[in-house]
Amino acid sequence: MWRSYYERHQVRLFLQLTKLLRSQYRMSFLRSNIAAYHAARAAFVFKDGSSRSEYERALPALTRFYSAVNRISTTPFDESKAAQLELEWWIVHRQREQYGQEALARALADLQTELFRLPADRFSKHGQLRAEAMTLRDTKWDAGGMAETDWSKIHELLRGSWQDLWTQLHSP
Repeated sequence: MWRSYYERHQVRLFLQLTKLLRSQYRMSFLRSNIAAYHAARAAFVFKDGSSRSEYERALPALTRFYSAVNRISTTPFDESKAAQLELEWWIVHRQREQYGQEALARALADLQTELFRLPADRFSKHGQLRAEAMTLRDTKWDAGGMAETDWSKIHELLRGSWQDLWTQLHSP
C-alpha cells in the first residue's frame, strides 16, 4: 500500500485497502469498500496538503474510517481520538526533520495504545520498526529513488513490526 500511496495510485490503494479490511478485520464487501474509500480519501487529502490546517482536512474521512473499524472491533476505542492520533503520526512523519524518528515511533505506538487499550510501552518495538521502515523509504527517496532491494528491506521491517504487534496483543 505504501508504494501505491507514494506512486499516487489511488485506485490500487483503494483495492489494497478493501482486501486488507476483508482479510484482517473480516469486514463485509460493502463495509470494506466504504471504509477503504474513507481511508484512501484521507490519505490523498493529506498527501496534497502542505500545512497543519490543510492536513486536518483529512480528519473527517479518518474519523469515518475509524468509526467503521470501531463498529467491528472487539476492543472499543475512541474513534475521534484514533483519527487524531493517526493524523498526528502522519504529520510527524511528514515533518520528520522537525520531530525525528523517535517521535514518530512514539506517535505510532500511541495510536496502537488507543486502538487496543494497552500501555504504550507494549508497542514501542512495533513503532520503532515502522518508523525505521519509513525513515529508510524517505532517505532512499530523497537520495534519488527506491530500488527493489529497498522495498524488500522495508517489507522485512514492516513484517517484524506487525509480528511484534500481534505478539503484544496475544501475550498476557
